[in-house]
Amino acid sequence: MLTDRRFIATRRSSALLAVVAALCLVLSPGLAQARAGGGGSFGSRGSYTWSAPPVTRTAPYTAAPIQRSMTPTAPSRDYGAGSGYGYGYRGGFGSGLLGGLLGVGLGSLLFGHGFGYGFGFFGLFGLLVRIVIIVFIVRWLIRLFRGSYPAFANGPANFARSAQPGPGPMPMGGGYSGPPPLAISPEDYSAFEQTLYAVQDAWSRRDLQTLQRLATPEMVGYFNEQLSDQASRGVVNTVSDVRLLQGDLAQAWSEQGREYATVAMRFSMIDVTRDGAGRVVDGNPSEHVTATELWTFVRANGGRWVLSAIQQAR
Repeated sequence: MLTDRRFIATRRSSALLAVVAALCLVLSPGLAQARAGGGGSFGSRGSYTWSAPPVTRTAPYTAAPIQRSMTPTAPSRDYGAGSGYGYGYRGGFGSGLLGGLLGVGLGSLLFGHGFGYGFGFFGLFGLLVRIVIIVFIVRWLIRLFRGSYPAFANGPANFARSAQPGPGPMPMGGGYSGPPPLAISPEDYSAFEQTLYAVQDAWSRRDLQTLQRLATPEMVGYFNEQLSDQASRGVVNTVSDVRLLQGDLAQAWSEQGREYATVAMRFSMIDVTRDGAGRVVDGNPSEHVTATELWTFVRANGGRWVLSAIQQAR
């Protein structure tokens, strides 16, 4: 009897791990997360570093908070309920649905109902089949929801037809109104798009010298860390065939002799990681994956734009 209980407990533990792995697959933007930035949020946005940029049609939910920055932490000037990055927007449709599925799935496994008490019906195999079905349905719904906004044609017009510069975060206590907004020209949008392509290309070639011309020293330092981590693991990531699918302006302002612009970009790419023998260990060489990120650019007055921050869209 004791042996049977241990066997059932082992099977339930295996199924629980399968649920967690499947949900991790749903929550990740793609199978490969090794592109420039590695799916993280870091860099500096001037006085708005610790404030969330306004939402846009391309990135309809509050951006992920900056995880690493050389900018000293300052009190948030975000508006709305809560603190920090405006968690009132957090999650939305995707996180709510996934949270419900996670609760149902884990509850069923822990308390023995829903997915089949005692692993009845098809047993463990049947449970895994249902998990896979749920995973694909949820991924399809999320893609459908995120793709409900019309995509513009590729090229600078992608941005030019988008919203005008968004306002900065609203002050919490009155008085401070934030840096003055900045007008962005079609030439600026073209520069943002070309920088997206150039950064991914230099990253794939592990060309730090080119990255130093495209990004701030802080960002180059983060890129260098990531490339060093790959080298220590004996793998190489390449990003190719990058295509800007949609983009719009979230925020643009000037402060202390510098100009900043934060743009939301949804782009597709082939993101593949190989080991030293050339074997694919992550990604698919024949399949595009899609990412939505907010890139912040900075320039001296009259200078050229360079990348100063990357944030993930929720």
